[in-house]
Amino acid sequence: MKDNTELVRLARKGDAHAFARLYEMIYKDLYRFAVFTLRSRQDAEDAVSEAVMDAFAQIGTLRDANAFKAWMFRILSAKCKRKIQQYANAPDELSDELGGTDTDLAQRVDVQRAFAALPWEDRMILSMNVIAGYSSQETAQLLGMNANTVRSRQSRALRKLELALS
Repeated sequence: MKDNTELVRLARKGDAHAFARLYEMIYKDLYRFAVFTLRSRQDAEDAVSEAVMDAFAQIGTLRDANAFKAWMFRILSAKCKRKIQQYANAPDELSDELGGTDTDLAQRVDVQRAFAALPWEDRMILSMNVIAGYSSQETAQLLGMNANTVRSRQSRALRKLELALS
C-alpha cells in the first residue's frame, strides 16, 4: 500500500511512469471485468483505454491513494455502462456479433436482452461477482456498497433473469 501511495502522489504531479506502474498492477482485472461485462474484446479494449485516459487526466481528483483501484473501476464501470446503452439502442449490431447457430443466437440474444433489462447496479454486481469472479466483499468495495446489499441484489437479479428467461 505504501508503494501505491507514493505512486499516486507522483502520478498527481504528472509522472506518467508512476501512473503506468499503477495501471500495470490492475490492468488484467480491468480488462477481465470489461470483457465479461461487454462480451466483446474490442469494446472491452476501447472501454479500458478510455477509462485509463480519463483516469490519467483526472488523477489529481483522487483523494485517497489507497482507493486507486476502486476509483479506476468506477471510471471503467461508467464506460461499460455507456457501451451497454449503445448495445441496447442497436440490437441488430449485437445479433451480428454473436455468431453461432440460430438456436444459440436466439438464446444469447434472449440472455443479453434479459440482462440489459436489469437495473445498472444489478448488471454490475452480476458482472463483477458471477462472471468476473470477484467476491461479494470485493464487489461491494469496488462499487461503494455494503456486502450484504451486494448479496441480496445479486440474488434478486438472478431471480429476475430466471423469470425473464423461463
